[in-house]
Amino acid sequence: MTIDEVLQLTRARSQKDLHPVQEIILRQVWEGKTYASIASASHYGEHYLRNIASGLWQSLSEILQIPINKSNFRSSLESRLLTVEERELIQEFLRSQCLATPLEFPGSPVPLDSPFYINHPLIEELAYREITKPGSVLRIKAPRKMGKSSLLLRILDRANSLGYRTVSLDFQQAEEAILDNLNKFLRWFCANISRNLDLPPMLDDYWDEDMGSKVSCTIYLQQYVLAEINSPLVLALNEVNRIFEYPKIAREFLPLLRSWHEEAKRIETLKKLRLIVLHSTEIYIPLKLNESPFNVGLPLQLPYFTEEQILALAQRHGLDWTDSPDGDRLMAMVGGHPYLVRLALYYLCQSSVTLDMLLQEAPTMVGIYKDYLRSFWVTLQEYPELAFALKQVVKSERGVELDPIIASKLVSMGLIHIDNNRCTLSCELYRLYFGSQNFI
Repeated sequence: MTIDEVLQLTRARSQKDLHPVQEIILRQVWEGKTYASIASASHYGEHYLRNIASGLWQSLSEILQIPINKSNFRSSLESRLLTVEERELIQEFLRSQCLATPLEFPGSPVPLDSPFYINHPLIEELAYREITKPGSVLRIKAPRKMGKSSLLLRILDRANSLGYRTVSLDFQQAEEAILDNLNKFLRWFCANISRNLDLPPMLDDYWDEDMGSKVSCTIYLQQYVLAEINSPLVLALNEVNRIFEYPKIAREFLPLLRSWHEEAKRIETLKKLRLIVLHSTEIYIPLKLNESPFNVGLPLQLPYFTEEQILALAQRHGLDWTDSPDGDRLMAMVGGHPYLVRLALYYLCQSSVTLDMLLQEAPTMVGIYKDYLRSFWVTLQEYPELAFALKQVVKSERGVELDPIIASKLVSMGLIHIDNNRCTLSCELYRLYFGSQNFI
């Protein structure tokens, strides 16, 4: 069995999900890690992990009906194959989860109770622990449709379970007239936080033109908002890349976020603030290193799906690809991109297309990815320097070296990977699609 099969069987036998900490322990022990190294990587105490593991080995021994401990965990199970009955049990458990939740069209954040969410236990637990730290900043960066909003839902849910107040602001909702003026923007920012917390906006009571809008915003947040609530506030700023398009605002607002993080070390009220910053593109405005919020706090990057995760997600859609090459074929086309994988499984589950047909049409303007690919096409038409650079990558079999800023932009779009300064395409889908476009 693989570790994913062990986890699937454990869930099916117990008829419940593992706690994220339990999954972290199992995956890391399977890789031969010590409790000390697991504690260091996950930021949990070693004693705490040992206590959790002790009960876990006992439960697994009962569930799997053989003696299990840390030293024999992998050796006892890796050589063992799942029986036909166990495969059927796993399928039935996954089927029951799917029946309880209607099939979701990908594109929106995955609901909290959805069986179609793929956990990233180490990433999630790091995020959960970070928001408990006074004045913390959590930075989540990934290309679009990689699952940032789905992860944010779970972080905010954990914050609510801890009794924290939560506010999520989407900068895409700010009008252009607001983003053209710092004073208007900061008043919009404060007013939205107040309303989300059911506090009456008292902007005029705290705003002072002589002190300036940045100081007024800080005083409003510190002396009014944080003073009025009796618990920590987790403030999530979604699509921060929106303000990168307005350099004057970005040069003032982003250093302001950093100043709150720094001031929280000495100001008691600001210790109640925990920031989550989500963005999908690099920052290309001239900020001094000591002014940027993008080099403080805990950075998290969302990974692509592994082959094992694709197989697990296929099972949750009622598709058994365990002994089939179909998972490899999909992986070869889309490279494990979460949205592209989920969209394929959605259509396959609807029986509206076969995998052969889906893969054949994938890079064309009649395939299921046509809208997703068209959005890249539009962006590249607006920025010829990116299109020219991508053309070089498409034509290269071994990868090419690009200007660092151009390469970073293509990485942030999710189009390329960089390995030892050589740029290669993220997946075959992009090679086939962009290779057929006249504009490059």
